[in-house]
Amino acid sequence: MQKHSFTIAMIASMAVLTALAQFGFINQYIQSVIMLMGVNIILSASLNLVNGYMGEFSCGHGGFMCVGAYASSVMTVLLFSKNQILGAPLLPESMALFAFPLALAVGAAVASVAGLIVAVPSFKTRGDYLAIITLAANYMVISAIDNLEIIGGPRGFMGMNATVNAMNSVVNIPWMLIWVILGTIFSVWILRRFVSSTLGKGVPAICQDEIAAEIMSVDTNRMKLIAFMLSSGLAGLAGGLFAHILGYVNPHSFDIMKSTEVMVMVYLGGMGSLSGATLSAVLFTLLLEVLRPLEIWKWVVIPLLLILLMQFRPEGLMGNKELSDLFPKLRKYYSFK
Repeated sequence: MQKHSFTIAMIASMAVLTALAQFGFINQYIQSVIMLMGVNIILSASLNLVNGYMGEFSCGHGGFMCVGAYASSVMTVLLFSKNQILGAPLLPESMALFAFPLALAVGAAVASVAGLIVAVPSFKTRGDYLAIITLAANYMVISAIDNLEIIGGPRGFMGMNATVNAMNSVVNIPWMLIWVILGTIFSVWILRRFVSSTLGKGVPAICQDEIAAEIMSVDTNRMKLIAFMLSSGLAGLAGGLFAHILGYVNPHSFDIMKSTEVMVMVYLGGMGSLSGATLSAVLFTLLLEVLRPLEIWKWVVIPLLLILLMQFRPEGLMGNKELSDLFPKLRKYYSFK
């Protein structure tokens, strides 16, 4: 009953937020900030699975986001927009509501495959070596897309607004806000289910001592594959949402700066804390907006704040604790035991 009440409360909150946006109580700017918060929550929580729970050091999350963004964008442009490849769109506008989540799923799946490719060499590497591999993968993705003129190359890729307009033509409500909220809830839910499951317990076991985990019958290679694929797949989902929020995507939007932003959110919230990753993503997004008038100087202020945090609270805002550790009464609402 308590879990059902929590679900009802989540649905009601989403309905209220959508209604406020629909009737103009929340303007486009505030909607954009809320949607970017959702995207950042997905990115921070998904990277925390690898860098926090598993104790690895991946620093190429922007590359997986880029793969998902382009895969889902190309699919929706082919389906609902005039394009240079096929000419006329393949599907009528009435199909947009059903095809859009499918396009997001395709983007997430392609990003998962990219995560699989990176996960294989990670079997024998950790720490700085894995960081180099993931950083190289990030640059490889950016360079490859830069040289693919069919999807715009360095000029970027656009046309995703046609899909958003197609969804609005069916029912005129803020669909992207709805999809971002659903994607955020889904990502946090599936990560929570995974790390709370019997299978997922092998991830922190690898973090503590990989050799001991193998002795205790944890298939470490399999766990790394699952963790990397889940993490990169959710990054691809965030990329797909991000591309359709903006209606334009450029490969250099996902370079090392984007990967660094995600790592900042992970370490700001606390390693191995899903609650911390969510909280830090919200705070980081708000901080970027507050410091926007400073333009380039904000990238002096934000690292300075991070340095101060590392000096006085190196474990991050939440450490490795969850909100349920601080407020035990919350545990009954999302316990899966």
